[in-house]
Amino acid sequence: MRRLPREDLPQVCQELRQAIIQSLADNPGHFASSLGVVELTVALHYVFNTPYDHIVWDVGHQAAGHKMLTGRMDAFNTYRRFHGLRPFPSPEESEYDTFTCGHASNSISAALGMAVADQQTGHKDRHVVAVIGDGSMSGGLAYEAINNASETPNDLLIILNDNNMSIDSSVGGMKNYLHHLHTSHIYNWLRFRISQKMIKWGLLTEKGRQRVLRFNNSLKSLLTNQQNIFEGMNIRYFGPSDGHDVIELVNTLNLIKDMKGPKLLHIHTVKGKGFEPAEQNPTLYHAPGRYNPETGECLHTETSGQPPKYQDVFGHTLTELARMNSRIVAVTPAMATGCGMTPMMKEMPQRTFDVGIAEGHAVTFSGGMASAGLIPFCNIYSSFSQRAYDNIIHDVAIGRMHVVLCLDRAGLVGEDGPTHHGAYDLSALRPIPNLTISSPMDEHELRRLMYTAQLPDQGPFVIRYPRGNAEHADWKCPLEEVPVGKGRLIHEGTDAVVLSLGPIGNQVEQAISELEQQGRSIAHYDMRFLKPIDEEILHTVGSKFSHIVTIEDGAVKGGLGSSVLEYMADHNMHPHVTRMGLPDHFVEHGSVEELQHLVGIDKEAIIKALS
Repeated sequence: MRRLPREDLPQVCQELRQAIIQSLADNPGHFASSLGVVELTVALHYVFNTPYDHIVWDVGHQAAGHKMLTGRMDAFNTYRRFHGLRPFPSPEESEYDTFTCGHASNSISAALGMAVADQQTGHKDRHVVAVIGDGSMSGGLAYEAINNASETPNDLLIILNDNNMSIDSSVGGMKNYLHHLHTSHIYNWLRFRISQKMIKWGLLTEKGRQRVLRFNNSLKSLLTNQQNIFEGMNIRYFGPSDGHDVIELVNTLNLIKDMKGPKLLHIHTVKGKGFEPAEQNPTLYHAPGRYNPETGECLHTETSGQPPKYQDVFGHTLTELARMNSRIVAVTPAMATGCGMTPMMKEMPQRTFDVGIAEGHAVTFSGGMASAGLIPFCNIYSSFSQRAYDNIIHDVAIGRMHVVLCLDRAGLVGEDGPTHHGAYDLSALRPIPNLTISSPMDEHELRRLMYTAQLPDQGPFVIRYPRGNAEHADWKCPLEEVPVGKGRLIHEGTDAVVLSLGPIGNQVEQAISELEQQGRSIAHYDMRFLKPIDEEILHTVGSKFSHIVTIEDGAVKGGLGSSVLEYMADHNMHPHVTRMGLPDHFVEHGSVEELQHLVGIDKEAIIKALS
């Protein structure tokens, strides 16, 4: 591609955009984001000597075109499929993928680390580029990195892709700031040319560059009545530029790529560019599933008569509880649609808070509201809650704040792969004092746990549940209190016993039904709570059964199985305990069914463990 004349690049972009539209129609993935950066992707690979030069993508939602341009076009029929192309950039897949992607706001930190390392390892000619979206700029990690970049010698280039959209609409002051930020192309061009001449003539040293830059920024702010946060932190700012003019992007990148010191190019793009349905509804087409590439019609499977999604049950139940209890508020870090919070946002907008991609802040913000008498339901995807671990301990658990932490997408999530599996919440949270940790077996239990969690004097209460469909079409059951720390007997038996936590218990019931046809008698308890764990049940099964099987859709190390072993050891009981859960390695992408079979927590594996 680099051998092509610049005037051919618009045609390359057109062909790449059509390839994305056609490929993702049958191989669902993050669609609109990839369409929005087609021109940027082409320009980056045209200007920079990749893979020697490093491009660090933030999140990776936008990387379909990047994968196609870097030798993976022929394999795109395997995109996001079991053993196929990964859903996000991964160094294990390609040398063009320079850093692991999946979570937001880490690109500047990682790229800065690369740039500093290059200075010290003899690769001073290597360019490092961080690409970050406006939605990811709400994450605190991005600002920590920018602050460090301003004081650390580096030549990092940051490209801010501003499409005024995240998964839901961008929120916060940064959105408004970026919307209004502007500067002169001529001004930047002249400044660059003059500075290059001054350096060449020996009139401007690198030491003096910072003083000149600070004076320059102050003068520009005075003349334009504009405060530029980036240049205020000694980051050269260029833009905003048209992110869909590939030739202009190439010209700009060539102009600034060899500039010394950190710099930021601000571009405006349209999410879903070139596919009208996606441009009109970028939220729907963020990850639309299968669709007709000609008409844009989403090809959803028939769902009538099927159980609702856990996310929908959560959203409707939360709204129902909020009508009953005026102290209830809802908090989400940029996942209002995905977590099912839309009904409450529409009915009670003054009691719902989308804080942007800022999981740590979401938790501490909730802790602050709880300290003043409210009951926040803070909904965070399980894997993203890892970023709020300190906040959970320091700002919620220590003060025993009445925050209901709803961990959506717990367990295996399917095609989004290892960065998104909710594998570690149980093991990570179990050691923290004052927490109640629960997981419902079905949507009825989810509603009951949500009701219980908002009752007086509960303190911090964790409810984790999976992505996707629940168990019953008749999901709306009465709201009743669940005794905290008490499990329930689901199935009586004499030969062995299974202790389950969460919806995986439904597979246990299927396995037991088959085993009963073979003459086996298997008991089954739904533990409901990991903490406090039901010690009466543990005493009963430890005394009665020689073989105990524990199963959980979470890391096998540190979760339910570990808790049972600890109890048995502490009470001098010696049954044989078989622990089933997610293994001590990162699980790849694929359908949930394929992955459950891979790691050995499906019905067949349960039958085998009990045989």
